[in-house]
Amino acid sequence: MMSVEHLITKFIPENYNLFLDIDRPSKTFNGNVAIAGEALENHISLHQKDLTITAVLLDNEKLNFQMDDENEAVHIDLPETGSLTLVLEFSGVITDNMSGIYPSYYIVDGVKKEIISTQFESHFARQAFPCIDEPEAKATFDFSLKFDQEDGDLALSNMPEINADRRQETGVWTFATTPRMSSYLLAFAFGQLQGKTAYTKNGTLVGSYATVAHKPSELDFSLDIAVRVIEFYEDYFGVHYPIPQSLHVALPDFSAGAMENWGLVTYREVYLLVDDNSTVSSRQQVALVIAHEVAHQWFGNLVTMQWWDDLWLNESFANMMEYVAVDAIEPNWNIFEDFQTSGVQAALKRDATDGVQSVHVEVNHPDEINTLFDAAIVYAKGSRLMHMLRRWLGDEAFRAGLKIYFERHQYGNTVGRDLWSALSEASGRNVAAFMDSWLEQPGYPLVTVKVENDTLTISQKQFFIGENEPKNRLWQVPLNSNWIGLPDTLTEESISIPNYSALVAQNDGALRLNTDNTAHYLTQYEGELFDAIMADWENLDKIAKLQVIQERRLLAEAGELSYSSLVSLVANLTEETDYTVLDAVAFVLTGLKRFVDEESAEEAALKRITANVFGKNYARLGFEKAEGESDEDEFIRQYAISSMLYAENADAIEKAKAIFDDYKDDIEKIPAAIRAEVLTNQVKQAETSELTKLLMDTYVSTTDASFKRQLVAALAETKSTDMLETIVAAFENKDIIKPQDLSAWYMNFLRKPFAQERVWEWARKDWEWIKNALGGDMSFDAFVIIPAAIFKTEERFKEYKAFFEPQLTDMALSRNISMGIKDIAARINLLTDNKAAVVAELLKY
Repeated sequence: MMSVEHLITKFIPENYNLFLDIDRPSKTFNGNVAIAGEALENHISLHQKDLTITAVLLDNEKLNFQMDDENEAVHIDLPETGSLTLVLEFSGVITDNMSGIYPSYYIVDGVKKEIISTQFESHFARQAFPCIDEPEAKATFDFSLKFDQEDGDLALSNMPEINADRRQETGVWTFATTPRMSSYLLAFAFGQLQGKTAYTKNGTLVGSYATVAHKPSELDFSLDIAVRVIEFYEDYFGVHYPIPQSLHVALPDFSAGAMENWGLVTYREVYLLVDDNSTVSSRQQVALVIAHEVAHQWFGNLVTMQWWDDLWLNESFANMMEYVAVDAIEPNWNIFEDFQTSGVQAALKRDATDGVQSVHVEVNHPDEINTLFDAAIVYAKGSRLMHMLRRWLGDEAFRAGLKIYFERHQYGNTVGRDLWSALSEASGRNVAAFMDSWLEQPGYPLVTVKVENDTLTISQKQFFIGENEPKNRLWQVPLNSNWIGLPDTLTEESISIPNYSALVAQNDGALRLNTDNTAHYLTQYEGELFDAIMADWENLDKIAKLQVIQERRLLAEAGELSYSSLVSLVANLTEETDYTVLDAVAFVLTGLKRFVDEESAEEAALKRITANVFGKNYARLGFEKAEGESDEDEFIRQYAISSMLYAENADAIEKAKAIFDDYKDDIEKIPAAIRAEVLTNQVKQAETSELTKLLMDTYVSTTDASFKRQLVAALAETKSTDMLETIVAAFENKDIIKPQDLSAWYMNFLRKPFAQERVWEWARKDWEWIKNALGGDMSFDAFVIIPAAIFKTEERFKEYKAFFEPQLTDMALSRNISMGIKDIAARINLLTDNKAAVVAELLKY
């Protein structure tokens, strides 16, 4: 495995005094940086990428230096060691690949404009200035900026502006000195930005900003959430927000979801801006993302991982805390249920594939870093493990441990053990021993529970979906049972508990493990134990019901039970009115669609089942929001309408058409909560060239990113060859589809049998274009993951392998290619082994 030298071992930076002069028309910049630090050797190196360095000075004397573009470095010969200040003069080029310093484009009154901003995580600060571009190399930054300023332009950075009066004379924006921080957290943005500000009760300036293409009112929701989240964390952590400002900026072009730059958090527009016609889902998503990024201001910025192999320290923690924070400030949302229906699902599926990474992964080379931003593992699984740990310790001990951790390591760097040490100190429990099995090895256990000869046996083995090689791994499994008389933790392969009948006598209800579904494992109840749960169905809470359906579905995916058994499990659930339960049912129904052929008798049967399951909720909720209804009803309405439209319910189809007709002159004003279903139905039922042109034109003109996603879903229903060709041609037109949004188009169209061949052909034929446009982007590997999650035929499997296997040497893609091959193979085997039985079961309805 290739590895890189850690440059901090030869030079330790203490302060960067950085000046950049940026010229937007030519997309170039030049600058100088004075780096104060300690040289430990006479030959040191700094990171640089695609920079032209014209001079390196020490005490105004020029030094010898050698550029090393292959290793993204400049090597410098020093006449002395110890404390010194190097001055480097350099220039560079601004590119469109959403890393380093880059432009974002937007349109106002038909005129194309741009915002210039930065994305330095993970190792892109070196594209802007020479530095030690490693997390451990913390330093303070004095940053100043000059650019071709126009009326209405505003510049923002990590810290507040100073010397504003002087700027009027020189045109130079100067910002206050930052705290000690890693290079990847430095940030700035400038252009025609508008914002709104407020203060927290402890005096932190909070601001929400966007381009002038948006209405100022779109900033109100995010500003309110940011203020309340900061105040919550200050109370929860017992540590004040560390710096004077917390600014939040929505960028038209952004590769990730958001980035936690200290004091200047940047976002994709869909995750910060909320207009009057928004869904509950979009508001919750904005709140969660803000809470995630603000959590990083402590966990990631104030205290930072030493190297990228502890990335989970940042992301898993922030992903857990976003739910804790939002649940505290908006308790009526029941936001932990969102995690059960999203993050938990993703983690359980991804983590069951042999070859998946562990949460803690060794990183040898920066090119591997993007592969670590695996949403299902580092974010969702890691978050689930932190939820599990918080429950195991109790919230009071968890909070106390975090306070110790922050105060002990503030402005420094840590490894995972440091967190475990602080939590152990606060709780008196051996956290490292508990967590190691979960973090250091991939996968998770299947806990099997059965009764034989009045003995209850509980055992664990690794759970796999698809081809695998068992490694006899064991975990410390918190049983979290609803019964007394069972141990707290399963640490060995199997335990036997005699006199089961006595256990039954002293407990109420059916035996269940992993109550509240907070621990990262599945439970398989055998025989009478599963029968008892189903007999007690009406007394189960909604998370328990979700869990039963979720676990049975995954067991079927793995071949532990027949997929056909899921038909009767969900077909009878016609009285459910809880969103979490209905979400689990919808997952099963979606899975069953893979087994049916279009326009077949079994497809008709599946549509009847779907209509029966969601009919009661459709009758209850319809298309129109009633006064006083809950946010949960909005979620259920979306499922009910989409399900009834899939089932070809005449009433739903006609009502959706009528709503479209009412709004056909301004489709953006269709109520956002039902807009996707209305537009999708219109394309399916009444596609014309005028309609699809309207949707495409609206996609280009709207500034509402959530609406854009709905338009993509609707356009994917096209059955027009000409329209499909028009759309595929637009994939590479950045004025129509921004590269950041291309994976959503790819996924939506690849799912559709009508479009799949053409879109898959495009991806293979124009792979080099995709790679050049998105190769440095964290979402680039989506173009490997998406087809692997969709393809289900031998033909596609052969094509996938033929195309991607030659790319297994690409460090950014290799793991996902290997897992993708296993994912498709498992799906084909599942269909082969289960199709006849599933069809036979469906035809009973």
